Amino acid sequence: MLATETSHDIIETAVKAGEFKTLATALEAAELVDTLKGAGPFTVFAPTDAAFEKLPEGTCENLLKPENKDKLKAILLLHVVPGCVMAEDVMKLKEAKTAGGCTVKISTDDGVMVGTAKGMSNVTKTDIATSNGVIHVIDAVILPE
Repeated sequence: MLATETSHDIIETAVKAGEFKTLATALEAAELVDTLKGAGPFTVFAPTDAAFEKLPEGTCENLLKPENKDKLKAILLLHVVPGCVMAEDVMKLKEAKTAGGCTVKISTDDGVMVGTAKGMSNVTKTDIATSNGVIHVIDAVILPE
């Protein structure tokens, strides 16, 4: 799993962890890598490879097609919140505005969860510090309403 690393940016930290290969591929296809390597700070709710595997069969492959870049980008930006929001602060929120301009819901009723009306993701690991923000690991992909 991830170790706290402040010398690496969000992308480098995720790639080094080895469990975010699908996310890294999707970020590249959506042309968001340079953004998340930028100064930030960013808070990323990062779905693992296992989270992407929960999507209906063919969904990832379809989203990675060039003609679906805008849809993929919109989905991925649901996972990014401007600023560095540590777990302690996430716990105080009911919702957060994403980098894509949408709002995700946050619930602390049964563990910490983030998502939309389409479904909530469990936050399984928090506060992975990077040089340009923080990563919180989630167990499902957040989908737009």
